[in-house]
Amino acid sequence: MTRKQKRLAVIAGGMSFIIIAVFLVMFAFSQSVAYFFMPGDLATANLQPGTRIRLGGLVEDGSVKRGQGSTVSFTVTDGKATVPVSYTGILPDLFREGQGVVTEGSFDAATPAFVADSVLAKHDENYMPKEVADRLKKDGVWEDGTGKGMAPAKDDQSEKAGAKSGQVVGSTTP
Repeated sequence: MTRKQKRLAVIAGGMSFIIIAVFLVMFAFSQSVAYFFMPGDLATANLQPGTRIRLGGLVEDGSVKRGQGSTVSFTVTDGKATVPVSYTGILPDLFREGQGVVTEGSFDAATPAFVADSVLAKHDENYMPKEVADRLKKDGVWEDGTGKGMAPAKDDQSEKAGAKSGQVVGSTTP
């Protein structure tokens, strides 16, 4: 083999190695991806029972019901549609009605309920998962960090009061 042929063989071997690695990574990601849906999206989605998805929205007021042990059922809404959710486990401390939530799991073939294996709630008064907040704002359910019928967060009120009095809110300098 000439020097040029050896160089081409090394380049071809390296490229084939990279292509195989990319395909393996893409295959691994496709197996672990859980697509995000809002309750209103599920009417048009063609999901098979057992397909893992993320369901996001607001916990509907008056829908949280505690069962035996650590089983909890509640309803997730986006203002257009609602989806009953069943979860067995310990809920996050800040889980409550009227707050943003993202659940991950699948629909059970035996029941119409969404069976969640993880529940994520917002971690402070100002955070909501970006996908959920954007969709709820777009649909007119979530306005300026508060859901319809909900009081504004305490931090929002203190910032507004500070802005009205001329104070700089959040500044560390005297």
